[in-house]
Amino acid sequence: MAEENDHEVRIHESRRRFLIGSALAGAAPLLPGDAGAQADRSTPVPEAAGPAGIALQVNGRTHRLEMDARTTLLDALREHIGLTGAKKGCDHGQCGACTVLVDGRRELSCLTLAVSVGEREVTTIEGLAEPGGDLHPMQQAFIDRDAFQCGYCTPGQILSAIGCVREGHAATPEAIREYMSGNICRCAAYPNIVAAVMQARDQVEGG
Repeated sequence: MAEENDHEVRIHESRRRFLIGSALAGAAPLLPGDAGAQADRSTPVPEAAGPAGIALQVNGRTHRLEMDARTTLLDALREHIGLTGAKKGCDHGQCGACTVLVDGRRELSCLTLAVSVGEREVTTIEGLAEPGGDLHPMQQAFIDRDAFQCGYCTPGQILSAIGCVREGHAATPEAIREYMSGNICRCAAYPNIVAAVMQARDQVEGG
């Protein structure tokens, strides 16, 4: 019985020494004068990105801005320029609500850094209508075909539809559904959206 007790005591002491050693090893890099701490201090810490001067061409106007170089195009549009038509939905490039046109092609503004746009022309929903107030054919088609309900996704849907047509992907309803699949409508107005794209297709292609 005494031998068994001695064995248990040795196991207990061994575990205790192991735990204490592990704790000291974990804390060692934090102790002053420790070699690990010196190595950590010698590693340069990356500095936060500073403000960058950016000139964005949006809807035919030049906007000169000072902003963090990590600012997305979506945040630049909404928070720095005041164009809130591009919506922040998922903010991960999965819903399409932030879609804008960059040099006529669809781009997810939540995944695009503003500094990467350069001098390319950005078009948002606010820049589609004519100066006199006449709606863009795709905007009018969305109204005619009742292609929206809550309207939150509609700016991205309209711009994506224009890009879809210009890219040559609107020949059939099936193609439209395929190439518009990145734009989510939680109200499920998809049949009307397809009908709107079909209605405006010829005018957008000609434009």
